[in-house]
Amino acid sequence: MGELATMFAPERVAVIGATESDGSVGRAITENLAADYEGDIVPVNPNADQVLGFECYEDVGSVPGTIDVAVVVVPGSIAVDVVESCGEHGVENVVVITAGFSEAGSEGASREKRLREVASEYDLNLVGPNCLGIISTGVGMNATFAPQNAQPGSISFMSQSGAFITAVLDWASDHDVGFRDVVSLGNKAVLDEGDFIAEWGDDPDTDVILAYLEGIEDGGRFIETAREVTQDTPIVMVKSGRTEAGASAAASHTGTMAGSERAYEAGLEQAGAIRVDNTQELFDYAGILSGQPLPDGDSVAIVTNAGGPGVMTTDAIGDSDLSLASFTDETLSDLSAALPDGANIYNPIDVIGDADVDRFAEAIDVTLEDPNVGAAIVMACPTATLSFEDLAERTVALQAKHDKPIAASLMGGDSTREAQATLSEDGIPTYFDPARAVRSLDALRRYREIQAREYDEPTEFDVDRERAREVLEAAERRNTSRLGVEAMDLLSAYGIPTPAGEIVDSPGDAEAVAERLADGEGVVMKIVSPDILHKSDIGGVEVGVQPSEVADTYEDLVVRARNYQSDAKILGVQVQEMLDMDGATETIAGMNRDPQFGPLMLFGLGGIFVEVLEDTTVRVAPVSEPEAQNMVDDIESAPLLRGARGREAVDEAGIVETIQRLSQLVTDFPAILELDINPLVATPDGVSAVDVRLTIDQEKL
Repeated sequence: MGELATMFAPERVAVIGATESDGSVGRAITENLAADYEGDIVPVNPNADQVLGFECYEDVGSVPGTIDVAVVVVPGSIAVDVVESCGEHGVENVVVITAGFSEAGSEGASREKRLREVASEYDLNLVGPNCLGIISTGVGMNATFAPQNAQPGSISFMSQSGAFITAVLDWASDHDVGFRDVVSLGNKAVLDEGDFIAEWGDDPDTDVILAYLEGIEDGGRFIETAREVTQDTPIVMVKSGRTEAGASAAASHTGTMAGSERAYEAGLEQAGAIRVDNTQELFDYAGILSGQPLPDGDSVAIVTNAGGPGVMTTDAIGDSDLSLASFTDETLSDLSAALPDGANIYNPIDVIGDADVDRFAEAIDVTLEDPNVGAAIVMACPTATLSFEDLAERTVALQAKHDKPIAASLMGGDSTREAQATLSEDGIPTYFDPARAVRSLDALRRYREIQAREYDEPTEFDVDRERAREVLEAAERRNTSRLGVEAMDLLSAYGIPTPAGEIVDSPGDAEAVAERLADGEGVVMKIVSPDILHKSDIGGVEVGVQPSEVADTYEDLVVRARNYQSDAKILGVQVQEMLDMDGATETIAGMNRDPQFGPLMLFGLGGIFVEVLEDTTVRVAPVSEPEAQNMVDDIESAPLLRGARGREAVDEAGIVETIQRLSQLVTDFPAILELDINPLVATPDGVSAVDVRLTIDQEKL
């Protein structure tokens, strides 16, 4: 066990605010502890000598000996003082049940701030406040006011909703689902999901970690911790709140398209956590991950006594990332010998409706012996010739013999109860709906791939940080938080290729630059203003301008900008070389800084198509080379980059390196809140950042 070992295996638990008053939280917690807890229970209440037969103490200071866990159930007005007293008297673990903190307005937020300060001063492991409590079945500790205790098991479960925990415990008691530890996170003033993931990852008695979360406090730390833990222990979680509230306020394409929900999707995927949509999937996946071995392959065999449900299961496999197993000739021969005429020996195997347990079991045995079969679904409907209980016993034995994962679908009601219990005892999950069996086997596949991941360290490129800092500080001196093409030097400082060009503030200077850059194709001219981000929309960009037209074009661009916004700050006009766009593809690379996960990288098809097609993918920075490559692979238009329909492939390696360099830039400078390179032009000969815009937080420079 890790740093929280004494929290989940305490020898003495104090209930501060314990009472015998009917209907009180203090009484409920004391009663729950008294039911099964193996250690000492110490009530603390200045107004009682005894509580439920246990000697009661006036305050923490009067308790002789050591207290391992203090459960605080006093009014909010004195809760922080009580926690401080716990720290003063050597208590390491505190569970604050009391509400009235950050969830209760400014006064509560101030109280929670002081609570954090006290916890920091005394180095307290503090759960809550505003929580249901904690459970550890290993020592019989139920330090909650839930009406139902947890059954022992190997699942450790945390939730930001205390009510959800009470519902889950009640449901679990009817479905023989057991738990190792249960934690109500509450307001997460001190300990959060990352702390408990780290703890349970070190616990040999926790096989699966489950979580219901409404938010993650420190996304970067969560990813780092979960990546390590998921090498041995799967994490399955529901993350509620899928809306992209706030994304519409972002100024850049990246900010609009990479809202908070996409940050969670990317962050959880990079962390190796398996995200599910609902409670049913949460416990379906927990059951199979804790009870079955991981498959060697993705091919599934179906053995059933009902043709119709077999087809349903086949469809479900087709909708998943699993595949229907193709049997060897030897398997087909053995099945043909074992099954009667009329049976189907091909996948899905139909042993037909009059099958008894011997026929069913022989088909399962032959199927699991096939090297092409990675997992199996045993699906049965009730018949007069088949005993579900006998089938369950034989299935358990065959799973142990072949050590391949099995999911069972027993399509019945009361007649399946004993069989379900038999299968469950040996870790084989059962489902009425065969599609749930398929999804659960797919969870095994997903976790196998998570375990096999190798996480590379991000490349550290040789860059010019001081030059980049100068560009950002120049914006601060101009008292602007938005930059456009005037920030191209920022990209160059980090080795991101840009077209040759200069920003000029007079028609004459524009002509001089154009004479130097023009090669017969003319130049590109863009208005430069931090107040006008979408230059093309107002006619602020001209392409293919010949040197003889440059002076007039300069004046035209300035007039258009003034007509669009009379008070706009005009820094000048950028004169830029023309790129050869034959065989070129316009992409976008960008970043939006998420409040929880930090810099969120985006890549996709760019130019004028970015908002129309929205073909983009995201990752949390910093990204390694494989992660940057995966970003390129994940977009639907990736074939366009690789020479689809006779086109020459673009410099994909250049794109991958640019994503990494941009990742390093935004990681090095937290002041950059949003950044778009759009378009990032990719050609067979290389890449070039043609345009850029970004938003900065001047206070972080």
